[in-house]
Amino acid sequence: MTASTVDKTPGRKSGAGGTALTLLAWLIGITMFFPILWVVLTALKTEQTAFSMTPTFIFSPTLESFKSALAQGSGYWHYALNSVITALGSTLVGLALAIPAAYAMAFYPSKRTDFTLVWMVSTKFIPAVGVLIPVFLVYRSLGLLDTRLGLTMLFTSMNLPIMVWMVYSYFRDIPVDIVEAASIDGASTAQTMFRVILPLALPGLASTGLLALILAWNESFWSLTMTDYHAATLAVYTASFKSGEGLFWARLSAASVMTIAPIVVLGWFAQRQMVRGLTFGAVK
Repeated sequence: MTASTVDKTPGRKSGAGGTALTLLAWLIGITMFFPILWVVLTALKTEQTAFSMTPTFIFSPTLESFKSALAQGSGYWHYALNSVITALGSTLVGLALAIPAAYAMAFYPSKRTDFTLVWMVSTKFIPAVGVLIPVFLVYRSLGLLDTRLGLTMLFTSMNLPIMVWMVYSYFRDIPVDIVEAASIDGASTAQTMFRVILPLALPGLASTGLLALILAWNESFWSLTMTDYHAATLAVYTASFKSGEGLFWARLSAASVMTIAPIVVLGWFAQRQMVRGLTFGAVK
């Protein structure tokens, strides 16, 4: 093969086109990462430096804002525990509901399966504020306001349509012949689902769970409107740094960093599993 031979590997760009795509990818990545970097830098500044209208990139970093945000009266660990319980609980309950629903629609479809899927995802088009009053009245009558159970139920119902759609798409990538073969061998529906299908769809289920966990962790509207203190999450904790005295940018940024840090770390370590799950079944 001579040096002038052109690389014809499918999906690979070479020369100016590949360089342009690489530069574009770096530009998009830096643009998306810059707000996070700026919040971290602001959290390491003093209040006076953070409030300055002139952007400052060179300064003496300090951890005073983090110490203030973690002060005994702030209750960071209380809010963090609520976030873990509600986000993780809603993810587990959502998977427990989404898996059998998606399994039935994927392997035993009916004439109304497509309509049901479209109807489920259409509920995501409704603005949350549009159903705030009826949900608030129902929760007040049931005594679920400012409770972890009530917030977990809200997060579950919020993410369930997306979870069903994702799990359904992963199940559809598994040949129906496998289910039929298991049935011929005498396996029940439950045995087929738990012992045959779920192990095959594990990457997809993992990515679904991770996405639902992230969405629940980042949810702020319902946390701010349906909780006060007992079930309040880190979204409420971050909002508490906005007071009548004004905005303390350094402390607010420090609280934001401590709020997003756990989920960012989780996403960093689980990124391979998430990418594997999101591309599950893409190549036959």
